Amino acid sequence: MTDLKKELTLYGLTMVAIGSCIGSGIFRTPTEIAGHLPSQTLILVVWALGGVIALTGALTFAELGSMFPRAGGVYVYLKEAYGDLAGFLYGWAYLTVINSGALAALSLTFTAYLAYLFPAIKPIETAVAVSAIVVITLINLFRVKIAEMFTNIFTGLKLLGIGSIVLIGCFWGSAGGGEGAESILGSSGDGLTRGFGLALVGVFWSYGGWQHASYLAGETRRAHLTVPRAMVMGALVVTLAYILANLGFMMLLPVEDIAASESPAADAIDTVLPHGGNFIAVLIAVSTFGTALIYMMSAPRIYFAMARDGLFFRKIAVIHPRFHTPVNAVLLQSTWAIVLLLFWGTFEAVITYVTFTDWIFFTAAACAVILFRFTRKEAERPYRTFGYPVTPLIFIVVSLLFVGNTLVEKPGQAGAGLGLLAAGMPVYLFFRLRAHRDITP
Repeated sequence: MTDLKKELTLYGLTMVAIGSCIGSGIFRTPTEIAGHLPSQTLILVVWALGGVIALTGALTFAELGSMFPRAGGVYVYLKEAYGDLAGFLYGWAYLTVINSGALAALSLTFTAYLAYLFPAIKPIETAVAVSAIVVITLINLFRVKIAEMFTNIFTGLKLLGIGSIVLIGCFWGSAGGGEGAESILGSSGDGLTRGFGLALVGVFWSYGGWQHASYLAGETRRAHLTVPRAMVMGALVVTLAYILANLGFMMLLPVEDIAASESPAADAIDTVLPHGGNFIAVLIAVSTFGTALIYMMSAPRIYFAMARDGLFFRKIAVIHPRFHTPVNAVLLQSTWAIVLLLFWGTFEAVITYVTFTDWIFFTAAACAVILFRFTRKEAERPYRTFGYPVTPLIFIVVSLLFVGNTLVEKPGQAGAGLGLLAAGMPVYLFFRLRAHRDITP
Protein backbone atom coordinates (compact mmCIF):
# COMPACT_ATOMS: atom_id res chain seq x y z
CA MET A 1 0.00 0.00 0.00
CA THR A 2 1.28 3.46 -0.91
CA ASP A 3 2.14 5.50 2.16
CA LEU A 4 3.26 9.01 3.00
CA LYS A 5 6.96 9.60 2.40
CA LYS A 6 9.09 10.84 5.31
CA GLU A 7 11.04 13.70 3.72
CA LEU A 8 10.60 16.72 6.01
CA THR A 9 13.64 17.84 8.04
CA LEU A 10 13.88 19.77 11.30
CA TYR A 11 14.73 22.97 9.43
CA GLY A 12 11.85 22.55 7.01
CA LEU A 13 9.31 21.74 9.75
CA THR A 14 10.49 24.68 11.87
CA MET A 15 9.96 26.96 8.87
CA VAL A 16 6.43 25.50 8.61
CA ALA A 17 5.80 26.41 12.28
CA ILE A 18 7.15 29.94 11.73
CA GLY A 19 5.56 30.53 8.34
CA SER A 20 2.11 29.34 9.41
CA CYS A 21 2.11 32.00 12.18
CA ILE A 22 3.45 34.95 10.20
CA GLY A 23 0.75 35.85 7.70
CA SER A 24 -0.94 39.23 7.51
CA GLY A 25 -1.77 39.44 11.23
CA ILE A 26 1.39 41.19 12.44
CA PHE A 27 0.94 43.87 9.75
CA ARG A 28 -2.77 44.53 10.41
CA THR A 29 -3.68 43.69 14.03
CA PRO A 30 -1.47 46.42 15.60
CA THR A 31 -4.28 48.89 14.78
CA GLU A 32 -6.86 46.89 16.74
CA ILE A 33 -4.47 46.25 19.65
CA ALA A 34 -3.40 49.91 19.91
CA GLY A 35 -7.11 50.84 19.98
CA HIS A 36 -7.66 48.68 23.06
CA LEU A 37 -4.31 49.39 24.74
CA PRO A 38 -3.12 52.90 23.76
CA SER A 39 0.25 52.53 25.47
CA GLN A 40 3.64 51.46 24.12
CA THR A 41 4.35 49.55 27.31
CA LEU A 42 1.06 47.66 27.35
CA ILE A 43 1.27 46.86 23.64
CA LEU A 44 4.66 45.24 24.13
CA VAL A 45 3.39 43.47 27.27
CA VAL A 46 0.39 41.96 25.45
CA TRP A 47 2.57 40.78 22.55
CA ALA A 48 5.09 39.32 25.00
CA LEU A 49 2.25 37.63 26.90
CA GLY A 50 1.01 36.14 23.64
CA GLY A 51 4.51 34.82 23.00
CA VAL A 52 4.73 33.26 26.46
CA ILE A 53 1.36 31.57 25.95
CA ALA A 54 2.42 30.33 22.50
CA LEU A 55 5.63 28.95 24.00
CA THR A 56 3.85 27.21 26.89
CA GLY A 57 1.47 25.73 24.32
CA ALA A 58 4.31 24.56 22.08
CA LEU A 59 6.16 23.03 25.06
CA THR A 60 2.96 21.26 26.12
CA PHE A 61 2.07 20.01 22.65
CA ALA A 62 5.67 18.88 22.18
CA GLU A 63 5.10 16.02 24.60
CA LEU A 64 2.01 14.96 22.67
CA GLY A 65 3.95 15.19 19.42
CA SER A 66 6.62 12.87 20.78
CA MET A 67 3.99 10.38 21.99
CA PHE A 68 1.94 10.33 18.77
CA PRO A 69 4.22 11.06 15.79
CA ARG A 70 1.47 10.44 13.23
CA ALA A 71 -0.18 12.43 10.45
CA GLY A 72 -2.94 14.67 11.78
CA GLY A 73 -1.24 16.12 14.85
CA VAL A 74 -3.78 17.77 17.17
CA TYR A 75 -6.57 15.63 15.68
CA VAL A 76 -4.67 12.52 16.83
CA TYR A 77 -4.04 13.95 20.32
CA LEU A 78 -7.73 14.73 20.84
CA LYS A 79 -8.89 11.40 19.46
CA GLU A 80 -6.47 9.45 21.68
CA ALA A 81 -7.45 11.45 24.76
CA TYR A 82 -11.21 11.84 24.41
CA GLY A 83 -12.36 9.51 21.64
CA ASP A 84 -13.45 9.71 18.02
CA LEU A 85 -16.02 12.48 18.49
CA ALA A 86 -13.50 15.03 19.81
CA GLY A 87 -11.08 14.25 16.99
CA PHE A 88 -13.81 14.43 14.36
CA LEU A 89 -15.18 17.77 15.60
CA TYR A 90 -11.70 19.26 15.41
CA GLY A 91 -11.28 18.10 11.82
CA TRP A 92 -14.84 19.20 11.00
CA ALA A 93 -14.25 22.72 12.33
CA TYR A 94 -10.90 22.92 10.57
CA LEU A 95 -12.31 21.92 7.20
CA THR A 96 -15.61 23.79 7.24
CA VAL A 97 -14.40 27.14 8.55
CA ILE A 98 -11.08 27.51 10.37
CA ASN A 99 -8.54 26.48 7.73
CA SER A 100 -10.70 26.86 4.63
CA GLY A 101 -11.86 30.31 5.72
CA ALA A 102 -8.30 31.28 6.51
CA LEU A 103 -7.20 30.14 3.05
CA ALA A 104 -9.96 32.22 1.45
CA ALA A 105 -9.00 35.26 3.53
CA LEU A 106 -5.29 34.84 2.84
CA SER A 107 -5.83 34.59 -0.90
CA LEU A 108 -8.07 37.67 -0.87
CA THR A 109 -5.50 39.60 1.17
CA PHE A 110 -2.72 38.48 -1.17
CA THR A 111 -4.72 39.68 -4.17
CA ALA A 112 -5.64 43.00 -2.56
CA TYR A 113 -1.99 43.86 -1.98
CA LEU A 114 -1.05 42.59 -5.43
CA ALA A 115 -3.68 44.96 -6.83
CA TYR A 116 -2.12 47.78 -4.79
CA LEU A 117 1.13 47.13 -6.66
CA PHE A 118 -0.53 46.46 -10.01
CA PRO A 119 -3.83 48.39 -10.23
CA ALA A 120 -4.79 46.65 -13.49
CA ILE A 121 -5.58 43.54 -11.40
CA LYS A 122 -8.29 45.28 -9.37
CA PRO A 123 -11.25 44.44 -11.66
CA ILE A 124 -10.36 40.73 -11.56
CA GLU A 125 -9.29 40.39 -7.92
CA THR A 126 -11.58 37.43 -7.22
CA ALA A 127 -10.29 35.52 -10.25
CA VAL A 128 -6.70 36.19 -9.17
CA ALA A 129 -7.48 35.01 -5.62
CA VAL A 130 -8.94 31.76 -7.00
CA SER A 131 -5.87 31.37 -9.23
CA ALA A 132 -3.62 31.77 -6.17
CA ILE A 133 -5.41 28.88 -4.44
CA VAL A 134 -5.08 26.78 -7.61
CA VAL A 135 -1.32 27.46 -7.74
CA ILE A 136 -0.69 26.48 -4.11
CA THR A 137 -2.86 23.40 -4.66
CA LEU A 138 -0.74 22.30 -7.61
CA ILE A 139 2.46 22.80 -5.61
CA ASN A 140 1.07 20.63 -2.80
CA LEU A 141 -0.04 17.82 -5.11
CA PHE A 142 3.58 17.03 -5.81
CA ARG A 143 6.09 15.63 -3.32
CA VAL A 144 6.04 17.23 0.13
CA LYS A 145 9.71 18.05 -0.44
CA ILE A 146 8.67 20.46 -3.20
CA ALA A 147 6.22 22.22 -0.89
CA GLU A 148 8.92 22.31 1.80
CA MET A 149 11.29 24.07 -0.60
CA PHE A 150 8.74 26.79 -1.39
CA THR A 151 7.89 27.11 2.32
CA ASN A 152 11.54 27.68 3.19
CA ILE A 153 11.83 30.40 0.53
CA PHE A 154 8.68 32.31 1.49
CA THR A 155 9.25 32.04 5.26
CA GLY A 156 12.82 33.25 4.81
CA LEU A 157 11.54 36.27 2.86
CA LYS A 158 9.02 37.04 5.63
CA LEU A 159 11.73 37.06 8.29
CA LEU A 160 13.98 39.24 6.14
CA GLY A 161 11.09 41.67 5.64
CA ILE A 162 10.36 41.91 9.38
CA GLY A 163 14.07 42.34 10.02
CA SER A 164 14.08 45.25 7.57
CA ILE A 165 11.22 46.96 9.46
CA VAL A 166 13.14 46.61 12.72
CA LEU A 167 16.34 48.04 11.19
CA ILE A 168 14.44 50.95 9.61
CA GLY A 169 12.83 51.73 12.96
CA CYS A 170 16.16 51.52 14.82
CA PHE A 171 18.13 53.75 12.44
CA TRP A 172 15.48 56.23 11.25
CA GLY A 173 12.79 56.15 13.91
CA SER A 174 12.31 58.77 16.59
CA ALA A 175 10.54 56.63 19.21
CA GLY A 176 7.08 57.53 17.82
CA GLY A 177 5.77 59.35 20.87
CA GLY A 178 5.60 59.19 24.63
CA GLU A 179 2.89 57.95 26.93
CA GLY A 180 1.49 59.24 30.13
CA ALA A 181 0.09 57.52 33.16
CA GLU A 182 -3.44 57.99 31.83
CA SER A 183 -2.73 56.03 28.63
CA ILE A 184 -1.01 53.26 30.54
CA LEU A 185 -4.19 52.83 32.57
CA GLY A 186 -6.22 52.52 29.40
CA SER A 187 -7.54 55.89 28.29
CA SER A 188 -9.68 54.26 25.59
CA GLY A 189 -12.33 53.56 28.20
CA ASP A 190 -12.14 49.79 27.77
CA GLY A 191 -10.61 49.37 31.20
CA LEU A 192 -7.30 47.58 31.59
CA THR A 193 -8.67 44.06 32.06
CA ARG A 194 -11.24 44.34 29.29
CA GLY A 195 -8.71 46.01 27.00
CA PHE A 196 -6.24 43.17 27.51
CA GLY A 197 -8.92 40.58 26.86
CA LEU A 198 -10.00 42.20 23.60
CA ALA A 199 -6.41 42.84 22.48
CA LEU A 200 -5.58 39.18 23.01
CA VAL A 201 -8.01 38.18 20.23
CA GLY A 202 -5.76 39.81 17.63
CA VAL A 203 -2.60 38.65 19.39
CA PHE A 204 -3.72 35.01 19.62
CA TRP A 205 -4.88 35.18 16.00
CA SER A 206 -1.41 36.36 14.96
CA TYR A 207 0.42 33.73 17.04
CA GLY A 208 -1.77 30.84 15.92
CA GLY A 209 -0.11 28.40 13.56
CA TRP A 210 2.87 26.73 15.24
CA GLN A 211 0.69 23.62 15.73
CA HIS A 212 0.62 23.10 11.94
CA ALA A 213 3.99 21.38 12.28
CA SER A 214 2.24 18.54 14.13
CA TYR A 215 -0.10 17.80 11.20
CA LEU A 216 2.89 16.81 9.04
CA ALA A 217 4.35 14.27 11.48
CA GLY A 218 3.56 11.42 9.08
CA GLU A 219 6.02 12.88 6.55
CA THR A 220 8.74 13.96 8.97
CA ARG A 221 12.04 12.22 9.62
CA ARG A 222 12.40 11.09 13.26
CA ALA A 223 9.02 12.70 13.93
CA HIS A 224 9.02 11.81 17.65
CA LEU A 225 11.94 14.24 18.10
CA THR A 226 11.60 16.60 15.14
CA VAL A 227 7.96 17.65 15.66
CA PRO A 228 8.43 18.80 19.31
CA ARG A 229 11.61 20.71 18.47
CA ALA A 230 10.04 22.40 15.44
CA MET A 231 7.00 23.64 17.39
CA VAL A 232 9.09 25.04 20.25
CA MET A 233 11.70 26.70 18.02
CA GLY A 234 8.94 28.08 15.79
CA ALA A 235 7.14 29.67 18.76
CA LEU A 236 10.38 31.23 20.02
CA VAL A 237 11.33 32.74 16.65
CA VAL A 238 7.81 34.13 16.04
CA THR A 239 7.69 35.71 19.51
CA LEU A 240 11.00 37.48 18.94
CA ALA A 241 9.94 38.60 15.45
CA TYR A 242 6.60 40.02 16.65
CA ILE A 243 8.03 41.95 19.59
CA LEU A 244 10.79 43.43 17.42
CA ALA A 245 8.30 44.29 14.65
CA ASN A 246 6.09 46.19 17.12
CA LEU A 247 9.13 48.03 18.43
CA GLY A 248 9.92 48.99 14.85
CA PHE A 249 6.37 50.27 14.27
CA MET A 250 6.37 52.30 17.49
CA MET A 251 9.76 53.85 16.73
CA LEU A 252 8.24 55.20 13.53
CA LEU A 253 4.67 56.08 14.59
CA PRO A 254 3.03 57.33 17.82
CA VAL A 255 0.60 54.84 19.33
CA GLU A 256 -2.40 57.04 18.58
CA ASP A 257 -1.42 57.07 14.89
CA ILE A 258 -1.11 53.29 14.87
CA ALA A 259 -4.60 53.01 16.39
CA ALA A 260 -6.03 55.32 13.71
CA SER A 261 -4.26 53.70 10.76
CA GLU A 262 -5.84 51.22 8.35
CA SER A 263 -2.34 50.03 7.30
CA PRO A 264 -0.04 50.62 10.29
CA ALA A 265 2.97 48.84 8.80
CA ALA A 266 2.78 50.80 5.53
CA ASP A 267 2.19 54.10 7.33
CA ALA A 268 5.16 53.44 9.62
CA ILE A 269 7.55 52.79 6.74
CA ASP A 270 6.12 55.73 4.78
CA THR A 271 7.45 58.08 7.45
CA VAL A 272 11.04 57.47 6.29
CA LEU A 273 10.80 55.90 2.83
CA PRO A 274 8.94 57.54 -0.08
CA HIS A 275 7.64 54.20 -1.35
CA GLY A 276 7.26 52.45 1.99
CA GLY A 277 3.72 51.39 1.12
CA ASN A 278 5.01 49.41 -1.85
CA PHE A 279 7.58 47.67 0.36
CA ILE A 280 4.92 46.61 2.86
CA ALA A 281 2.53 45.58 0.06
CA VAL A 282 5.20 43.23 -1.33
CA LEU A 283 5.94 41.90 2.17
CA ILE A 284 2.26 41.20 2.96
CA ALA A 285 1.70 39.60 -0.46
CA VAL A 286 4.69 37.31 0.13
CA SER A 287 3.60 36.55 3.72
CA THR A 288 -0.01 35.71 2.88
CA PHE A 289 0.90 33.58 -0.14
CA GLY A 290 3.51 31.69 1.89
CA THR A 291 1.10 31.07 4.77
CA ALA A 292 -1.63 29.88 2.41
CA LEU A 293 0.90 27.49 0.87
CA ILE A 294 1.60 26.00 4.32
CA TYR A 295 -2.08 25.75 5.25
CA MET A 296 -2.75 23.86 2.03
CA MET A 297 0.12 21.52 2.87
CA SER A 298 -0.63 20.84 6.54
CA ALA A 299 -4.39 20.77 7.19
CA PRO A 300 -5.28 18.12 4.55
CA ARG A 301 -3.26 15.65 6.65
CA ILE A 302 -6.00 15.98 9.29
CA TYR A 303 -8.72 14.94 6.83
CA PHE A 304 -6.43 12.18 5.54
CA ALA A 305 -6.02 10.82 9.09
CA MET A 306 -9.77 11.06 9.71
CA ALA A 307 -10.48 9.06 6.55
CA ARG A 308 -7.95 6.38 7.52
CA ASP A 309 -9.70 6.10 10.89
CA GLY A 310 -13.08 5.62 9.21
CA LEU A 311 -14.38 9.03 10.30
CA PHE A 312 -14.51 10.56 6.84
CA PHE A 313 -14.93 9.61 3.18
CA ARG A 314 -12.62 6.71 2.32
CA LYS A 315 -11.31 8.33 -0.86
CA ILE A 316 -9.83 11.18 1.18
CA ALA A 317 -7.27 8.65 2.46
CA VAL A 318 -5.94 7.99 -1.06
CA ILE A 319 -2.20 8.62 -1.51
CA HIS A 320 -0.73 9.38 -4.93
CA PRO A 321 1.38 6.37 -5.98
CA ARG A 322 4.16 8.53 -7.43
CA PHE A 323 4.21 11.70 -5.32
CA HIS A 324 3.20 10.09 -1.97
CA THR A 325 0.86 12.96 -1.10
CA PRO A 326 -2.81 12.79 0.05
CA VAL A 327 -4.07 14.19 -3.25
CA ASN A 328 -7.81 13.91 -2.58
CA ALA A 329 -7.49 15.57 0.83
CA VAL A 330 -5.59 18.47 -0.77
CA LEU A 331 -8.18 18.79 -3.54
CA LEU A 332 -11.02 18.75 -1.00
CA GLN A 333 -9.37 21.53 0.99
CA SER A 334 -8.76 23.57 -2.15
CA THR A 335 -12.30 23.18 -3.47
CA TRP A 336 -14.01 24.18 -0.24
CA ALA A 337 -11.68 27.16 0.24
CA ILE A 338 -12.62 28.39 -3.25
CA VAL A 339 -16.33 27.95 -2.44
CA LEU A 340 -15.94 30.07 0.70
CA LEU A 341 -13.95 32.65 -1.23
CA LEU A 342 -16.65 33.00 -3.88
CA PHE A 343 -19.71 33.04 -1.60
CA TRP A 344 -18.34 34.42 1.65
CA GLY A 345 -16.16 37.21 0.30
CA THR A 346 -14.34 38.20 3.49
CA PHE A 347 -13.10 36.57 6.67
CA GLU A 348 -12.57 39.56 8.95
CA ALA A 349 -16.12 39.37 10.33
CA VAL A 350 -15.57 35.90 11.76
CA ILE A 351 -12.02 36.22 13.14
CA THR A 352 -13.34 36.14 16.72
CA TYR A 353 -15.42 32.99 16.47
CA VAL A 354 -12.75 31.17 14.46
CA THR A 355 -10.15 32.01 17.12
CA PHE A 356 -12.63 31.13 19.87
CA THR A 357 -13.33 27.70 18.34
CA ASP A 358 -9.65 26.99 17.75
CA TRP A 359 -8.76 27.75 21.37
CA ILE A 360 -11.43 25.43 22.74
CA PHE A 361 -9.56 22.58 21.07
CA PHE A 362 -6.16 23.94 22.13
CA THR A 363 -7.34 23.89 25.74
CA ALA A 364 -8.64 20.33 25.45
CA ALA A 365 -5.39 19.13 23.84
CA ALA A 366 -3.30 20.75 26.59
CA CYS A 367 -5.43 19.03 29.22
CA ALA A 368 -4.63 15.74 27.48
CA VAL A 369 -0.98 16.03 28.56
CA ILE A 370 -2.04 15.91 32.21
CA LEU A 371 -4.65 13.22 31.49
CA PHE A 372 -2.07 10.94 29.83
CA ARG A 373 0.30 11.29 32.80
CA PHE A 374 -2.36 9.40 34.78
CA THR A 375 -3.89 7.08 32.18
CA ARG A 376 -0.75 6.21 30.19
CA LYS A 377 2.00 6.34 32.77
CA GLU A 378 4.16 3.77 30.97
CA ALA A 379 3.82 5.27 27.48
CA GLU A 380 7.05 6.21 25.75
CA ARG A 381 7.73 9.96 25.94
CA PRO A 382 10.90 10.92 24.03
CA TYR A 383 10.17 14.50 25.12
CA ARG A 384 8.57 15.55 28.41
CA THR A 385 7.03 18.99 28.85
CA PHE A 386 9.55 21.38 30.39
CA GLY A 387 8.30 22.74 33.71
CA TYR A 388 5.45 20.21 34.03
CA PRO A 389 2.83 20.66 35.47
CA VAL A 390 3.24 24.46 35.68
CA THR A 391 3.80 24.95 31.93
CA PRO A 392 0.61 23.21 30.72
CA LEU A 393 -1.41 24.73 33.59
CA ILE A 394 -0.39 28.25 32.54
CA PHE A 395 -1.50 27.53 28.99
CA ILE A 396 -4.76 25.92 30.15
CA VAL A 397 -5.69 28.70 32.60
CA VAL A 398 -4.97 31.52 30.12
CA SER A 399 -6.83 29.65 27.38
CA LEU A 400 -9.88 29.18 29.62
CA LEU A 401 -9.81 32.86 30.56
CA PHE A 402 -9.61 33.81 26.88
CA VAL A 403 -12.51 31.51 25.92
CA GLY A 404 -14.57 32.75 28.88
CA ASN A 405 -13.83 36.40 28.09
CA THR A 406 -14.91 35.86 24.48
CA LEU A 407 -18.18 34.30 25.65
CA VAL A 408 -18.88 37.37 27.81
CA GLU A 409 -17.62 40.12 25.49
CA LYS A 410 -18.69 38.69 22.14
CA PRO A 411 -21.45 36.15 22.77
CA GLY A 412 -22.73 36.29 19.19
CA GLN A 413 -19.45 35.18 17.64
CA ALA A 414 -18.81 32.65 20.42
CA GLY A 415 -22.31 31.25 19.91
CA ALA A 416 -21.61 30.88 16.19
CA GLY A 417 -18.49 28.87 17.04
CA LEU A 418 -20.45 26.57 19.35
CA GLY A 419 -23.15 26.26 16.68
CA LEU A 420 -20.51 25.12 14.20
CA LEU A 421 -19.48 22.31 16.55
CA ALA A 422 -23.10 21.31 17.15
CA ALA A 423 -23.64 21.09 13.38
CA GLY A 424 -20.84 18.53 13.21
CA MET A 425 -22.60 16.08 15.53
CA PRO A 426 -25.05 14.59 12.97
CA VAL A 427 -22.22 14.38 10.40
CA TYR A 428 -20.16 12.39 12.90
CA LEU A 429 -23.09 10.05 13.56
CA PHE A 430 -23.42 9.47 9.81
CA PHE A 431 -19.81 8.30 9.49
CA ARG A 432 -20.01 6.20 12.66
CA LEU A 433 -23.14 4.42 11.42
CA ARG A 434 -21.57 3.85 8.03
CA ALA A 435 -18.42 2.41 9.62
CA HIS A 436 -20.58 0.13 11.78
CA ARG A 437 -22.43 -1.16 8.71
CA ASP A 438 -19.12 -1.84 6.96
CA ILE A 439 -17.81 -4.06 9.76
CA THR A 440 -21.11 -5.82 10.50
CA PRO A 441 -21.09 -9.32 8.90
